[in-house]
Formats: sequence, C-alpha cells, structure tokens
Amino acid sequence: MNVSLTGRGVELTDPIKEYLQNAIATLEKFNLDIISVQSVCTKNSSGKKQGVSVEFTINLAGKNTVVIKQRDDDLYAAIDIAIDRAQKALRRMHDREKDHQKVGLNEVKAQTPDIKAEAESMEDEIVPLELDLYKPREVAEVLEEMKLSEKQFEIFLDNDGKTRVLYKRNDGRFGLY
Repeated sequence: MNVSLTGRGVELTDPIKEYLQNAIATLEKFNLDIISVQSVCTKNSSGKKQGVSVEFTINLAGKNTVVIKQRDDDLYAAIDIAIDRAQKALRRMHDREKDHQKVGLNEVKAQTPDIKAEAESMEDEIVPLELDLYKPREVAEVLEEMKLSEKQFEIFLDNDGKTRVLYKRNDGRFGLY
C-alpha cells in the first residue's frame, strides 16, 4: 500500500506523520486490497471556515475510490473523525462483499438432489383411485353425511349430472348451490 502525506499550509511534523501513518494502518484490517492512500492536510484561514481540514483518498483494487473530507479546529480531531468515517465506509464494503458471495454452478449441483432418481422412485408410488366426487349422489344422502361429520361443505354430482355444493350455514342450517 502506497501512502502519501501532504500538508498545505500545515507543517507535518514527525509526530503528526507518525499519527497519520498509524491511523492509515488501521484501514488494512478490512482486507480490501488497498492500492494507495493519499492524505492532504490543509489549513483554512478564510472567513467562516477557519481551522484544519483533512482529506483521505483511498484507492481500492477493482472498486470505487473512497474520498473522506473532514474539517475541525484541531488537526488530531479531524484525523480521528476522518479515519472513523473511512473505517465505516470500508467496513460496509467488506460486509457487502462477504455477504454476497457468488456460488459456482458445481456447488449448486452438489447441493441439489438427483431429480431423475426422485422421479423414478415416485413412479412406483402412483396408485389410481376413483374419487367419490364423480359418482352421482342424492342431496338427502349428502345431507345425512354432513350432519354426522364436522365438514363445513361437500362438493358432489347430483343425479342430473350437475356439480352441487352443500354447505353448513352460520345459523346451523344447510345451503345448497
């Protein structure tokens, strides 16, 4: 990782350089292949914006460049806040990369069961069955069955071949469609 420290209107003494180097070294813990970090410390003496501003430009391999700008009255406070913001941004990128891993086709094939074997095993289990639904029945016969069971409705064919529905109403009586 290439580190560039620049001071504009601010003299970068050895303790400040060491402090910046240690702060930038904390960014390596996210394993994001950082190519370079440029740090520019600028003294602001114009009008309302008096104080010091710190700008970090972090170049990542295969990803967007992260730029953090922070202004404060104290240089060390500006560096601390800017590094915290840079760590937060890199943590988000790291978590996004870690959570959204791509799964290869071979792993998916290994995880899925053999569909052909399942289909063959199911063929032996198919048993044809004639449903009672298609046998013509009397309404009175279905009504007696409904009274003895706890079913809410019954669908059946009457003697005329019409599909009918006998249902239990809320008042305890029965209805017929």
